[in-house]
Amino acid sequence: MRRTMPHMDVATALLFSATVLPLIATPGPDLLFIASQAISGNAGAGLQATAGVCAGYVIHSLLVALGLAAIIAASPVLFEALRWIGVAYLIYLASQLIRSALKSGNPSLRSAPRTAPFKRGFLTAALNPKGMMIYFAILPQFMRSGESAAWQALMLSAIFIALCGLFYTVLSIVIAATGHAGGLSDRRRRCVEGVSGGFLVIAAGRLASS
Repeated sequence: MRRTMPHMDVATALLFSATVLPLIATPGPDLLFIASQAISGNAGAGLQATAGVCAGYVIHSLLVALGLAAIIAASPVLFEALRWIGVAYLIYLASQLIRSALKSGNPSLRSAPRTAPFKRGFLTAALNPKGMMIYFAILPQFMRSGESAAWQALMLSAIFIALCGLFYTVLSIVIAATGHAGGLSDRRRRCVEGVSGGFLVIAAGRLASS
């Protein structure tokens, strides 16, 4: 007997995209972190942070596909621990930016390795339980019975990650292009890092109160 390959109809994919796109565009820890990287006019940092965030969401998609998200969702202690680790990490990043903004001269962040935005973006997304809960709460609404749940979860996750990558890439380029105007003096650099640190404080607050 010939085996039929699993597939996803276009209508389901479009409806899912229309549902999650507003969530992607809503300011949250991931978007605010990427903005904080790109606001200095460094498109490369914004794009690296975008790649890191998307890689972090791959972890969430694998958790959903393997059914581990249900275990974490059923454990309030584990969920709270993961949430507060994420909050603490965002506060740490914000403190680094604010401390640099209070100092004149060469900013310490400029000497950071090129992989730092990727790593930070990855941890920001991977340690954000809200992202995992979005996967767990929304994906099942678009999954059909009779087909592999793991396969459908992976396909929907791929759509979500692709939309994140596209939106955040455009956002990084636009913010970087705006930030480049007029160069980056020490005074402006300190102002930019202060605003960026503020973005991350807001992100930590949103995650803590979610």
